[in-house]
Amino acid sequence: MSRPHITLVVARATNGVIGRDGRMPWHIPADLKRFKALTTGAPMIMGRKTFESLPGLLPSRRHIVLTRDAGWSAPGAEPVASVDAALALAGAPRVSVVGGAEIYRLFLPLADRIELTEVHLAPDGDTVLPAFAGWREVGREDYDTHSFVTLER
Repeated sequence: MSRPHITLVVARATNGVIGRDGRMPWHIPADLKRFKALTTGAPMIMGRKTFESLPGLLPSRRHIVLTRDAGWSAPGAEPVASVDAALALAGAPRVSVVGGAEIYRLFLPLADRIELTEVHLAPDGDTVLPAFAGWREVGREDYDTHSFVTLER
């Protein structure tokens, strides 16, 4: 099988913050609804901390977890040690990469699309992701608290 279509699904504040203490420092129901629509039906690739921050297994999605800890396991998680192993295990025409920051950095050179929620806040946080350079905006929906932006190479 050829490489799947890779989409990064990211919520990022104006100041680059994507997390604080293992959580998102905002609550935007429309973003959660969009996340569900974008990720349902395809494998999700994430880091261990992102997996552990979930409220539980998300229905209708595989949870492929990239981790350096060869002994780590959790019910419903499919642990892997590398980007190549994650993509091979996914075995699907499309995958969603859902965080955290290091996982986004690893997959960014391979990504075909970014589904970005620009959060119109500048909260304190301990996890930051730089702006995406060299991408072309192909879609945008603006709202008071956020914007949904689609970027392609």
